[in-house]
Amino acid sequence: MRTTQLLCITSVLFTLLLAGCSSNSPKLSELSVINGESFDVMTPYAYQTSATKEKSCDAARKTLLSQGYQVEMKDSLTIAGTKFFQPSKEHHTKLEVGLVCVDTDEGTIIYANAKQSFFELKASSNSAGLGVAGMGSISLPWSASVDNLVKVGEETVADKGFYRRLFSLLSQQL
Repeated sequence: MRTTQLLCITSVLFTLLLAGCSSNSPKLSELSVINGESFDVMTPYAYQTSATKEKSCDAARKTLLSQGYQVEMKDSLTIAGTKFFQPSKEHHTKLEVGLVCVDTDEGTIIYANAKQSFFELKASSNSAGLGVAGMGSISLPWSASVDNLVKVGEETVADKGFYRRLFSLLSQQL
C-alpha cells in the first residue's frame, strides 16, 4: 500500500513538474512570415534614377551623412549607415541603413534596406565570497551591480514612409 501511495505521489509531482516546464510559446511554424512576402514589382525598397551609379552612390552617401548617420563605404557601390537613438533611459535603438547602387540601361537603381535593433538596460549583481581550503568560506557584504545593454530584438524596417522620405532627400542630392 505504501509503495502505491509513493508511486502515485511521485507521478503527480512529475506531472506538475512537466506542466511547469512547458510554455505557451507558439510553435516556430506559427511564427513564419514567408506568406507575407509578396515579392511585388512595386517595392518601396528601390529608387530608379537616370544618374550614373557613381553620382547616385555619392548622393546616397551625402543623404545619410546629412541626417547624422555614421557612414561606411563597403565598396564604391555599397553604403552602410548607422545611427543610435535612446528613446528612454533604459531603452536604446540602433538603426542601420544599407544602400546598394546597381547599373541599369536607363541609369541606376538604388536599393535600400534598414534594420532596427532594440536594446534594454539590464542590471546584474554580484557578491563577493572567499573560500580557504580547510577553513571554510566567508561571505563578505560587498556587492556590485553592473548595467549591460542586452539586445532584445531586431527587425527589418518595412515602413514605406521611411523609404519614401529617404529617397525623397536622396533625389534632392542628385
